[in-house]
Amino acid sequence: MTIKEMQQQVDAWISQFEEGYFSPPTMILRLAEELGELAREVNDVFGEKPKKPTEPAGSVAMELGDMLFVLISFANSLQLDLDQVFEAVMTKFRARDQDRWTKKSSGLTNAHGSDDQKGR
Repeated sequence: MTIKEMQQQVDAWISQFEEGYFSPPTMILRLAEELGELAREVNDVFGEKPKKPTEPAGSVAMELGDMLFVLISFANSLQLDLDQVFEAVMTKFRARDQDRWTKKSSGLTNAHGSDDQKGR
């Protein structure tokens, strides 16, 4: 699924309700709320503070999904095309951070970590 399709699905979902999108300040609060829930799950799974037996089980993946939904909702409410936003951000990172980190010495790698030069 493309980002554009995700934005369309979220818009179709929210557009069926009279209330529509939340205001920008409420969207920020929703992101903060979801981030807190994600942080709790990460701390349970990877951190030093496991959940109490009385706390409900959760999922890092679902909390990331909740954040993605709210982020897409926020972008839609501001009429932002996330494909364009993402390209602009990647251009910024490529220029600003090209020499910031230590490059891997094993050659060029693709997004899956395999060596492009070996055709894997």
